[in-house]
Amino acid sequence: MSNSTMVTEFLLISFADTWKIRVLYSMLFLFIYLATLLGNLLIVTVTTFDQKLNTPLYFFLRNLSILDVCYITVTVPNACVYFLTGNRTISLAACATQVFLVIYFAYVEILFLTVMAQDRYMAICQPLHYTIIMNNKVCIQMTLVSLLSGLVYSGVHTGKTFQLTFCRSNVIHQFFCDVPSLLRISCSDTSSNFTLLLVSIIVVGGICFIFITVSYINIFRTMLKFSIKEQGKAFSTCVPHIFVLTVFLSSIISVYLRPSVTSETINDMILSAFYTMVPPFLNPIIYSLRNTQIKEAVRRVIF
Repeated sequence: MSNSTMVTEFLLISFADTWKIRVLYSMLFLFIYLATLLGNLLIVTVTTFDQKLNTPLYFFLRNLSILDVCYITVTVPNACVYFLTGNRTISLAACATQVFLVIYFAYVEILFLTVMAQDRYMAICQPLHYTIIMNNKVCIQMTLVSLLSGLVYSGVHTGKTFQLTFCRSNVIHQFFCDVPSLLRISCSDTSSNFTLLLVSIIVVGGICFIFITVSYINIFRTMLKFSIKEQGKAFSTCVPHIFVLTVFLSSIISVYLRPSVTSETINDMILSAFYTMVPPFLNPIIYSLRNTQIKEAVRRVIF
């Protein structure tokens, strides 16, 4: 990378120039971060130590919680520090690492959400075959495929991004390093990079969203045969999941696929905050804290 760039560090920007506003943003980010840590670590703890939660659903919940903790940690703590200190500098190596990790965790997040939707489909629509199909070996294999394929996906995008030449400016119009912001300040031809982003996001995001949507449509159809109380439980779980996934994918698409000439920095930063902070923050609430078994497990572990 040192041979293909004229800069050795980048400068990030904040949501506001005044110190008081930056403090407010840092407090908001810190609150979301701590709440995310608390919720997800609580899930990891109870699903690990409570033997009654030794099922595929809670296996995937535990993995998703660990992922969410890592995902939000990549961007938010660093953003809080530079909001407060005003030190906006990030080295080239740190920027490349952040790009790799953001793409990696976002990719694996989408795959985990898809796998969990398939798990619920099998449990509700094919209960007689559920324990046979969703055994421990299959669960581990699906997790490993998600994690390993994420390394390839993220490595390709990161490598192609940092092959570019950066000579126009070293100011990244974002509160963390991401691919669209880097493409905008590159003086190289970025058409192939944009094409790669377009194709990969449409293919991965589109396929996952279709799988999740079809899974929940079949779940809704099956639940219509059950009692009103059971239907209410299904809808209360499925609808928020689809909402979070829609926010996640739409914000990523809006940031990553928007042409650079029409990009607005503040809008991009807000949308980026949505896809980096909202899913990790809401997933514990949607999947677990509203779950009766999780609540009972928390009481057993704590008391």
